[in-house]
Amino acid sequence: MIDFYEYAAGEGRRMFGETVPSELPNKMCLTVRMPVGPVGLITPWNFPMAIPGWKSGAALIAGCPFVLKPSSLTPLCAAKFVEVLDEAGFPQGVVNMLTGSGSVVGDGLVAHPDIRAISFTGGVDTGKHVYESAAKKMIKVGLELGGKNPIIAMDDANVDLLMDGVMFGAFGTAGQRCTAASRLIVHQKVYDEVVDELVERAEKLRVGNPIDEKTDMGPVASSDQEKKVLGYIDIGKKEGDQLLTGGKKLTGGAYDRGFFISPTVFAVDRKRRLAQEEIFGPVLSVLKAKDYDDAVAIANSVKYGLSSSIYTNDLRWAFRAMHELEAGITYINAPTIGAEVQLPFGGTKETGPTDTREAGTTALEEFTYWKTVYVDYSGRLQKAQIDTEKLAGGRRPAE
Repeated sequence: MIDFYEYAAGEGRRMFGETVPSELPNKMCLTVRMPVGPVGLITPWNFPMAIPGWKSGAALIAGCPFVLKPSSLTPLCAAKFVEVLDEAGFPQGVVNMLTGSGSVVGDGLVAHPDIRAISFTGGVDTGKHVYESAAKKMIKVGLELGGKNPIIAMDDANVDLLMDGVMFGAFGTAGQRCTAASRLIVHQKVYDEVVDELVERAEKLRVGNPIDEKTDMGPVASSDQEKKVLGYIDIGKKEGDQLLTGGKKLTGGAYDRGFFISPTVFAVDRKRRLAQEEIFGPVLSVLKAKDYDDAVAIANSVKYGLSSSIYTNDLRWAFRAMHELEAGITYINAPTIGAEVQLPFGGTKETGPTDTREAGTTALEEFTYWKTVYVDYSGRLQKAQIDTEKLAGGRRPAE
């Protein structure tokens, strides 16, 4: 959050527009960014400080007051966040927060006549509802709606490096990131080797209190989230996917103080639900690919397009993947998580509209609009496109 606020402050000095020549003499043409006005920020529970920071930092530097509606699971984080902004000295009425359900507070915020833009991070179905509701008011909408992010492992991949990335990408924060690695697509030549190493590594992960530095993976966020993840594990079993490890709720001792699920790995078919749907938990689907083209086809076969990754030491595959993976983010020899604030963040397909991005130099686009300005200092009426007096230095041509 601090990192992005520092970055956004610098962007306030780089709100570049265009200055272009006019077709008429003694006239100047330019464009400037203008704030859209008050905006609504609807944020999820999984990054309860960072995501409000990304959205509000861009809104504030653009000149927009905001109303923040945090997730009902993490309202205290948002309250502390707003306290910090109050202490920083923002004028009264610029920083605002409302808590409550999405169906009441969220819908009310989108529908309010004074709100001129909405920035939403969450699930696809809710995002579509927000999009449709905002369209009725003809206001700007920024959406970030999750992903089914693939890691492709080519036959020349460094397996140790790959496993480090997969463990962090799939099971870090218990898979509760929109950029979490949800699918591992492995070249058939190294499939057995990778799967054996994957299972061995997953079974060694230490699950427990996330505040403990020795812990590799903590709990999922709530009983509802636990129910959802366990439900997907049951779906995988019923559809015939091969459970390679994990797949159970952890109980007893400290585990009874939270919602703990063992790191879970399935070998799945590319058309099955575990390979297609976002789970948002510590469940990794492994798929076998015949070659590079088949791996990319599998990666692109889902409705999401947020983050992607390929592990290879061949520049040909790396550079092809940069262009051919249908995603807003592509990593080479790194997992699908780990965005930096100076670069745009967002995706394509049902991850969200491609014309808005959070973070980076494009962050201001959610909260500004372009104004074109014409300054005529000729002292007379000039008519663009049809003014013949613009010829010959402003003199009417001889008949």
